[in-house]
Amino acid sequence: MISTHTFGRTGHTSSRVILGAAAFGQTTQAETDAAIELAVSYGVNHIDAAASYGDAEVRIGNWIGRHGRPFFLATKTGERTAAKARVELHRSLERLRVDHVDLLQLHNLADPGEWETALGPGGVSEAAIEARDHGLVRFIGVTGHGWSIPTMHAHALERFDFDSVLLPYSYVMMQNAEYRAACEALLTVCNSRNVAVQTIKSLVHTPWGDRPRTRATW
Repeated sequence: MISTHTFGRTGHTSSRVILGAAAFGQTTQAETDAAIELAVSYGVNHIDAAASYGDAEVRIGNWIGRHGRPFFLATKTGERTAAKARVELHRSLERLRVDHVDLLQLHNLADPGEWETALGPGGVSEAAIEARDHGLVRFIGVTGHGWSIPTMHAHALERFDFDSVLLPYSYVMMQNAEYRAACEALLTVCNSRNVAVQTIKSLVHTPWGDRPRTRATW
């Protein structure tokens, strides 16, 4: 069985491997069912989806409708304003067939302009707080891709008390001294504030490029 670790301040004891649902936007329901059931059988108790992952939320919701919800359920909104984020969140809840999600994450908050919009007046952070107050969301996180993300996340934590962060972390990226230093600084802040840290792309090899895609992954 996969080992577990306390997920920040949430009270959830999460499997050290989380099932990322990006590929479910390109899989059949049968393939999605098989993947979820295999993951659950090994003790995975945390699924990470997003509104922008094609029909991934629909596939997961179909499974939940038949089997219940034996896992911590996270999704993401890519909207930057409160008004649009509210609409997207309600759509996600309908697609997932749930009345709330455990974690709502601001998706890929990397662009400085979008960052200011999202965390400013009328931004998505206002909708996330409102959703938490109304029981639609239990916790709020932020995610991102790219070399600037550890620094952007550190700035985000200065602006808002996020419950979790998600960022790339791999042997290759950690050979970059600047990225490594930014990661270590972010981890220090997260540790001091009990913010959950999720890493992605740890086992990445290379983009598909022009090669035939033999799997429903990046």
